[in-house]
Amino acid sequence: GGVGSVVAEMLTRCGIGKLILYDYDSVELANMNRLFFRPEQKGMSKVDASLQTLRSINPDVDFEAYNMNITTSDSYGHLLDRIENGALDGKRRVDLVLSCVDNYAARMTINQACNELGQTWLESGVSENAVSGHIQTLIP
Repeated sequence: GGVGSVVAEMLTRCGIGKLILYDYDSVELANMNRLFFRPEQKGMSKVDASLQTLRSINPDVDFEAYNMNITTSDSYGHLLDRIENGALDGKRRVDLVLSCVDNYAARMTINQACNELGQTWLESGVSENAVSGHIQTLIP
């Protein structure tokens, strides 16, 4: 979404070592006014379009992108594994989980995973009318 696009772009521009992305939605023309997608990416999965855009910004960043809904039981185990083993070397836990989701179910899934693993995470959101937002650090 809007927060995730900005966060992903800024981290990529800063040269973060690795970025793991999850989304299950596809790019729509209605996204163009607030996200970094381009009109020719309409219909692509958001993670594939994101990879295309982010790799053009900084090809030195290592990306993992998953077109899946993290709130399903099948995807939950995958999310846990990537938090536990998703560091740049593929053997350690990620340094930080950034939640840039737009729905309660996804927030609660991330909360459950991070609490289960003792993982610090940042939760963010924007109001429905997009005039206010929040960010908070959660330490289990």
